[in-house]
Amino acid sequence: MKKSFAVKTSIYLLALVFICPIIRAQDKPAIVPEPVSLVQGKGRFVINDQTSLILPSGNAELARLGNQANEWFGVLTGHNLPVKSKATGAGNSIRLLLNPELNNPGNDEGYELSVTEHEVKLQARKMAGLFYGLQTIRQLLQLSAETNQQHSLPVVEIVDYPRLKWRGLMLDVSRHFFSKDFVKKYIDDMAHYKFNVFHWHLTDDQGWRIEIKSLPRLTEVGAWRVPRTGQWWSYTPPQKDEKASYGGYYTQQDIKEIIAYAAERHITIVPEIDVPGHSLAAIAAYPYLSATGYNYPVNPGSKFYNIDDNTLNPADERVYAFLDKVFTEVAALFPGDYVHIGGDECTKNFWQQSAVVQDFMKQQGIKTEHELQSYFIKRVEKILKKKKKKIIGWNEILEGGLAPEATVMSWQGMQGGIEAAKQGHQVIFTPSSNTYLDLYQGDPLLEPDTYDMLRLKTAYQWNPFPAGIDSTYVLGGQGNLWSESVPTARHAEYMTWPRSLALSEVFWSPRGKQNWADFQTKLIPQFKILDAAQINYSRAAFDVLATVKLDQEKQLLVSLSTDVDSLDIYYTLDNTNPDPSSVRYNGTPIVIPKGIYQIRAQSFKGNTAAGKLLIAPCGELEKRTR
Repeated sequence: MKKSFAVKTSIYLLALVFICPIIRAQDKPAIVPEPVSLVQGKGRFVINDQTSLILPSGNAELARLGNQANEWFGVLTGHNLPVKSKATGAGNSIRLLLNPELNNPGNDEGYELSVTEHEVKLQARKMAGLFYGLQTIRQLLQLSAETNQQHSLPVVEIVDYPRLKWRGLMLDVSRHFFSKDFVKKYIDDMAHYKFNVFHWHLTDDQGWRIEIKSLPRLTEVGAWRVPRTGQWWSYTPPQKDEKASYGGYYTQQDIKEIIAYAAERHITIVPEIDVPGHSLAAIAAYPYLSATGYNYPVNPGSKFYNIDDNTLNPADERVYAFLDKVFTEVAALFPGDYVHIGGDECTKNFWQQSAVVQDFMKQQGIKTEHELQSYFIKRVEKILKKKKKKIIGWNEILEGGLAPEATVMSWQGMQGGIEAAKQGHQVIFTPSSNTYLDLYQGDPLLEPDTYDMLRLKTAYQWNPFPAGIDSTYVLGGQGNLWSESVPTARHAEYMTWPRSLALSEVFWSPRGKQNWADFQTKLIPQFKILDAAQINYSRAAFDVLATVKLDQEKQLLVSLSTDVDSLDIYYTLDNTNPDPSSVRYNGTPIVIPKGIYQIRAQSFKGNTAAGKLLIAPCGELEKRTR
């Protein structure tokens, strides 16, 4: 089976070599993210039995990084490099050097890499910089292997440092639970592309995934729901006496192990405990937490908003005692500065219907439910501040007044972040239209079911620095993988890559170095790297997308496009499969005559198919005009 998969992959990649839409500059390494400066020379540095790894003695952290580097070199070249404290006369060498005097504006994460035919010299002011420089070396080795120049590096001079301080990816493990091993693999893949924040969405309506020893029912009850397969929000609600058998959680020992694993890769983990909304799993475990006090099951993905009360009661002191216990254990586990407290999509109608909550508002002089949520968030901030943690919340925490020291993660467009920055708060931009990795990557007829679209090109061309604000308040940017429609680890990878390749470049590379045409030429080489790592990824950028509208006579007009440039699109209206002898799409919307059943379209490079065959029934396309 593995052999069959490998053969199919080889055939596919061989085909892609010929269909790659743009010829990359001769021998220019297809590094992602693009370095700040890359000057290429002539010749190559060859790793062989005479190559040594030079590390200054007496630094335990540097020694550990050297061991890690040697593991990578061993996998990529088959050579286990002898470690020395200084170079000797024989052979060539790879030298890692901490240099506090390095004049690099990237500070802790910048590096300089010099490759000659005889020496590789990687230096940085901090360990993080050396780690990121090694990721570049790994890519150079992988890219060289794909061009039949195995075990060698091109002669090159690179100066590199990040554009943004916060370069994050979020994984939602509440809607579907992902194993500890997969989380570690996901972190590994992030590190390869210089992401440095793993946002871990640990709690929501569909599951509580973190062990809290003082509140055992959170995982005994809240981590499990009835099993369902199908389309999210269409599931049948839990039935009487049905066993909640689907789910899982991370023990505190699991979490410590994952945190240590991430720290070795210079990734900070930010846990999210989503409150006061999105709390049904917690309420299922402890019903007193909601204003209604009802016994609810953990939601399996059936419709429940404004039916079941998934909101914590801000008028009940027991809620704050509960949160103090939760955050005491969370703060003790996670060494980073931040805890994400959610704050999004908090329904207010159960507060409005509660006499207790309404009396509390009158007593406190709180006029609106938005102000009541602000009161709640400010109380949570005080709890976390006592534990020496800073809060981050989704942009809804702006409603009713922002907590004094809160950082805002802006997902509903850019405006919430702009407003927070104007108020003097740090901002992480993560607008759903540019960074939500759970959305369609291509035409819905070709892609697994979800609800909206984010194309590779749209992700790449986004700028996380909006006009009109002080850029010093922009802490960074983040891609988010919500998992309502992502039930498996393989599909999580498919939705993450290659759009996270695009985001890594948006977050790391200078704006002037970001070039969509150039990035497209990196896709095929990077796909080979992803294949070698056994990462599932999407090729939707090569597929045809159909967009539609109606003309004044109510005739259907269909436009066809691909993300990748320089591909030809051929189509048919007679239910046959198109090829280069069919009608070539010329960019003008196609008028679909009455009675036509479907349009079929496919992208080609020359005579070679580039993307999947799109079969679009006209009835389905007409739905898109509504």
